[in-house]
Amino acid sequence: MSVTDRCNFRCTYCMPRAVFGPGYPFLPKTALLSFEEIARLTGIFTELGVEKVRLTGGEPLLRKDLERLVAQLAPIVADLTLTTNASLLEKKARPLRDAGLRRLTVSLDSLDDSTFRAMNDADFTVDDVLRGIDAALTAGFAPVKINAVIRRGVNEHDIAALARRFAGPEFIVRYIEYMDVGNTNRWRLDEVVPAAEILAHLAEHADLTPMPANYPGEVARRYRTAAGGEIGIIASVTAPFCGDCTRARLSSDGRLFTCLFAGEGHDLRPLLRAGTSDDDIAAAINTRWRRRDDRYSELRAHLPAPSASKVEMSTIGG
Repeated sequence: MSVTDRCNFRCTYCMPRAVFGPGYPFLPKTALLSFEEIARLTGIFTELGVEKVRLTGGEPLLRKDLERLVAQLAPIVADLTLTTNASLLEKKARPLRDAGLRRLTVSLDSLDDSTFRAMNDADFTVDDVLRGIDAALTAGFAPVKINAVIRRGVNEHDIAALARRFAGPEFIVRYIEYMDVGNTNRWRLDEVVPAAEILAHLAEHADLTPMPANYPGEVARRYRTAAGGEIGIIASVTAPFCGDCTRARLSSDGRLFTCLFAGEGHDLRPLLRAGTSDDDIAAAINTRWRRRDDRYSELRAHLPAPSASKVEMSTIGG
């Protein structure tokens, strides 16, 4: 569930500045779902069988008083988690924990400051993120999940460094193949570092033991490290998981997408604001889900390069 379409980073693989520049038409506040509307939809989704909700953006910590939303959602959904770039996490970790959040994922693509700055294209440093991670650990979040998108020629040299830095049991590291998130990043197949190559590189520096999936449809292949930590690799390009996908995404203005890469969604906001009953909204969601036939990741190799359009970012890191 996205709570905002805004972000304070301009990561080149997600919200490139050439598209999301000063003139980009971000959503007005009135278009965003209120916390009460998000909580209502969460209740409807859980009645339909949803067990896990991930709060995303943009950057979700930019949404004012986010801990108030967390407090509303925590009693509703069994597994509530949040993905953040951690730039604001140093101040937000404790309030989020106190509000009922129990799991965190932090996006961190490099431990080298120059590489990190080049990838996020904003005035933030690795230390900003590390302070946020430390604050999360102090607040009681453990393990903290670290997501790293690996792009050839940019940060593959950081694969082993990330594994060493976050080797202990208080961390889970996820390596994600570079992919065309949002269809705006001029993605190229030759910039993908395949999962098999990532694993081979890791095996040169760490003793890894394969682990079973946590649940059907889990997107990461998991490995235990000798230090008691966990490493996962998400082969979103070279081994698409469309057939096992159990995920949907909700944009911050209430559009339901049955695929991360979908360009069109089913608008639930008019139903929420027109006094539609929970049962009728649930029926609309159920109909949309049953009709889904998304296979973008399997078909991407045969599709023409997409043009930039107004999209909203999300994340697949589980």
